[in-house]
Amino acid sequence: MAENHKLWGGRFEAGLEKWVEEFGASISFDQKMAKFDIQGSIAHVTMLGATGIIAQEEADTIKAGLEKLLAQYEEGQLVFDVSNEDIHMNIESLLTAEIGAVAGKLHTARSRNDQVATDMHLYLKSKLSEVIEKLANLRQSLVNLADRHVYTIMPGYTHVQHAQPISFGHHLMAYYSMFTRDSERFEFNVKHTDISPLGAAALAGTTFPIDRKMTAQLMGFAKPYSNSLDAVSDRDFILEFLANASILMMHMSRLCEEIINWCSHEYQFVTLSDTFSTGSSIMPQKKNPDMAELIRGKSGRVYGNLIGLLTVMKSLSLAYNKDLQEDKEGMFDTAETITVAIDILAGMINTMTVNDKHMAESTEKDFSNATELADYLASKGLPFREAHEIVGKLVLECTKAGYYLQDVSLERYQEISDLIEKDIYETLRSHTTVERRNSLGGTGFDQVKWQIALAKGELG
Repeated sequence: MAENHKLWGGRFEAGLEKWVEEFGASISFDQKMAKFDIQGSIAHVTMLGATGIIAQEEADTIKAGLEKLLAQYEEGQLVFDVSNEDIHMNIESLLTAEIGAVAGKLHTARSRNDQVATDMHLYLKSKLSEVIEKLANLRQSLVNLADRHVYTIMPGYTHVQHAQPISFGHHLMAYYSMFTRDSERFEFNVKHTDISPLGAAALAGTTFPIDRKMTAQLMGFAKPYSNSLDAVSDRDFILEFLANASILMMHMSRLCEEIINWCSHEYQFVTLSDTFSTGSSIMPQKKNPDMAELIRGKSGRVYGNLIGLLTVMKSLSLAYNKDLQEDKEGMFDTAETITVAIDILAGMINTMTVNDKHMAESTEKDFSNATELADYLASKGLPFREAHEIVGKLVLECTKAGYYLQDVSLERYQEISDLIEKDIYETLRSHTTVERRNSLGGTGFDQVKWQIALAKGELG
């Protein structure tokens, strides 16, 4: 029978078998929170000394020991042991080795329940700042490219079919709007992350005269939780992060899907930098958009992390349960996935070559100007439904004959309707089509410039 040497082992006659111990341990992944665990402990012991819960001299000794451990961690010198289960007990064990038994006073008026919650709040708060900053860079990249391509014409699509000509800058600014909303969601996520659980103890608070507002302030939190049960059991802030990250990945995946199409032989709208492409081991000619494909593929793992935690949380009674150990790996994985993916996507956008002439040419041999003809007739008094039917029949006629609307003779146009004059050919030009769509938020060049100016103001 294994002996029990755990910090919590007083109530137990025997210890865990090694394989059981490894199943229950979390140090393999929660060591990512080491810096935040130490920072939270420094705030806690500072408060313990200031309130007289422990002697100031003891608090100073513990604080100095923690600061030494933090320096060692930053230098990559700390070694963690699975027998100590998690990051909290590893740090306490290392602190005890550093300063002796007085380290045991650090855990006064604290539980691993509020400690781990505090660590995750600190970790995620730090990551949210990083994500928001990276999103600002991605949004700037889109604005910069859009600014250079206000007058670049491309096909706009519905149902993956040519619909109407649009400005490429307008297309890019649609993604700017998506990523701006993503950034706003993460900014709101900060509100629910910027709360301190420390001092809630196991679930019910503590009899010691702690100062939770002091520790919250020392750690840079806006405020402490107002309910101790909620403080140790709340993982909404992580669920919000995972949900926000899933929406972000969906947006990035959509853009990557388009980039993958755009750089294909069939489209040839853009050329990716070699930095973000790979080749084939068998086909010498290949230049594959692997980074865009990986971002598209990694959306699945981020979605999975959200569903995983939602499933963990759905049946948990208050307050803390060991199930909550499953809240960390998905959070870490998602944070690491999206921060790299944002940078990769920004890099692709910054370095891609836009084949603007080929884009524009793809709108000349199609029927994406059909709506212009219908609008032309409607503007001259013909009911739009009648105009729609007339143009539809003409498109069918052209399709069978193998030519396009701009190839139809003026004589034939005037047979169809005496409302049509020779200015129809200028109306049908892709450039004119885009330029005239000047309704608020439309693809007209002036409207695209307005969107870009608005975005520049938002980015500062």
